[in-house]
Amino acid sequence: MGTTMNLEKIEQAANLLRKAQHAVVLTGAGISTPSGVPDFRSDAGIWQNQNPFEVAALAAFRHDPLRFYRWFQPLLKQLLDAKPNPAHTALAQLEREGYIRAVVTQNIDGLHQSAGSREVYELHGHLRSATCLGCETQIPSDRVFQAAQRGNILRCQCGEAFKPDVVLFDELLPRGLFWLAQRAIDKADVVIVAGTSLEVAPVCEMPLRAWQRGAKLIIINLSETYLDGQADIVLHHDLAIALPAIVERMHTIEANPDIATHHLRQAP
Repeated sequence: MGTTMNLEKIEQAANLLRKAQHAVVLTGAGISTPSGVPDFRSDAGIWQNQNPFEVAALAAFRHDPLRFYRWFQPLLKQLLDAKPNPAHTALAQLEREGYIRAVVTQNIDGLHQSAGSREVYELHGHLRSATCLGCETQIPSDRVFQAAQRGNILRCQCGEAFKPDVVLFDELLPRGLFWLAQRAIDKADVVIVAGTSLEVAPVCEMPLRAWQRGAKLIIINLSETYLDGQADIVLHHDLAIALPAIVERMHTIEANPDIATHHLRQAP
């Protein structure tokens, strides 16, 4: 990643979004790392020293839920302490102004909603509630986490443990929500891929499907993705800088349609 932004690509992205009729954003862990939320697969990620199938798979949870909660506790604190960063705020602003229709996210931190985004499809779940693995009774998750802090597993009247409503390994994505997200992607004429390396199926296939249908792709991610070669615009840059720069450029173009690209202020 260079230290300066590619201003030509910022200009191109701004123009694509200004002309879009149905833009949709797909976000991953990279949009939340500037907020202090660790990602999963980088050298410093959550899975660097931990086998996810030993603690964060549904089968492992059923076998030893307390082990899951002990592992999850430090991450939970980081998630609850996190605040939206300028990338989240930029997307919320684009939605308010009518430039994007929905955010499809793999994140469980709720930062899109905290920033003001309203149409958010949380494909990997969230931390607001927990569900009994037996009878599917649903309760607020804070009761479950408080019990786990005391070394206890909160169980339902039916005897089964409550699991936070996050999608674990070997667990299916919520079917109805996935259908809504896929429908939004299928309608999109522009898809922004923001902060995801596109390595987790089936979400990683969504932008490919959109591209095959003729949608434009804007990819903003620190590392390469398998779709970089097909994308119309690729920015390997910090999302907390790149997305606000695109929004700023859109506003500048709206106010001064004939402004020349070489007059752009150099981004950090």
